Amino acid sequence: MKRVGFRGRLFLILLAFALIPSIVISLAWSATGSVVLPLAAETAAWDSAAATGERAVAAARAGTLSGAQRHAVDVHEATLQQSVVQSRRAGFVFRRLAQRLVVATLFVVVIVGVVASRVAGHLSRNLSRPLQELVGWTERIGRSEPLPTTPPRRGAPEFEVLRRRMREMASELELGRTRALEAERSATLRESARQVAHELKNPLTPIRFAVDRLRREAPPGLEETVEVLAIESQRLEEMAKSFAQFGRLPEGPRAEVDLSELARYTARATIPPEVTVHVTVGDDVPMIHGHHDALARALTNVMLNAVDACKTGGSGHVAVRVQRVTDAGRDAVELAVSDNGCGISPERLSRIWDPYVTSKPGGTGLGLAIARQTVLAHDGAVAAESTLGSGTEIRFVLPVDGSRNGGENAG
Repeated sequence: MKRVGFRGRLFLILLAFALIPSIVISLAWSATGSVVLPLAAETAAWDSAAATGERAVAAARAGTLSGAQRHAVDVHEATLQQSVVQSRRAGFVFRRLAQRLVVATLFVVVIVGVVASRVAGHLSRNLSRPLQELVGWTERIGRSEPLPTTPPRRGAPEFEVLRRRMREMASELELGRTRALEAERSATLRESARQVAHELKNPLTPIRFAVDRLRREAPPGLEETVEVLAIESQRLEEMAKSFAQFGRLPEGPRAEVDLSELARYTARATIPPEVTVHVTVGDDVPMIHGHHDALARALTNVMLNAVDACKTGGSGHVAVRVQRVTDAGRDAVELAVSDNGCGISPERLSRIWDPYVTSKPGGTGLGLAIARQTVLAHDGAVAAESTLGSGTEIRFVLPVDGSRNGGENAG
């Protein structure tokens, strides 16, 4: 036997709540009328009273009566006859009324049933459709599928609130899944980077010793070859340092960091004289709680990329901006580095934070990945905007208190 669905059960329950009391009341009223009215219409007592009254009148008239007594007997006889006639009329009316009361009761029950079925159908639709829609949403959320964007079905305003809350919950769950996957991926990449750094560092020390000895003892004809070995070994050493930096998160105790002073110093130390640099610091920029050296390396990597972009695009200009902002209700500091270089295409812009993605010859593709990892370790956020031929802007947003809640927002 096929099971009745939720809407059908709801319809039957609402219909029963409306019909059962109506039927009970109607039947009680009909039964009461069927019993009481026939009793009121009973004429046997009046017929008996009329018969005994007629005998009494006949007996009274058989005797000697005065004129007043005879008049009184006549009045009594007329009243008695009139009462009997009215009793018989009432009995006829009450009997007909009892029959019509039963018919009227059945008619009322039918009307109430029709109205109740319409109302129950309307209520069941308005309750079951939104609920079935929301049940479908839960299945979509469980399968990590996007929620539909079609207009919602009709229903009480509370269902719209529930839809909004479920959309927020779905967004938070999707963000949580993304963060978990990103954390797992980052951990795997960091472990790979640590292993690569370890494997590179082991042979680099004897290679450097060998290159130094060749510089001292090699004949003049091998000087160029020795220099190539020295340059390439130095590049491998820098690559090993990059892998080592990416392979570990900032460690050690945190301290107060003045991002305004950090931006000024890093700009002076990193950007060459041929590139114009302008540092703008907002009013009342607070210090943050974090790792100074890790943040300095992250900012250095971004500025070096800006310098490379300016050299590619011609006369270079780098702008550094430090200002106080509010991020997700938290007091934070935004640090932005922009250049007027060649810019980045939209398809590449979404991947600039990924490890090993680079367009520079000989680059490891770890500079921005290390910077992003450092900012996220401070519970901050990174963002990038770029226009081909106009330049690129990289932004860090770092909370003042440096608290961690697992947040991540890469734009």
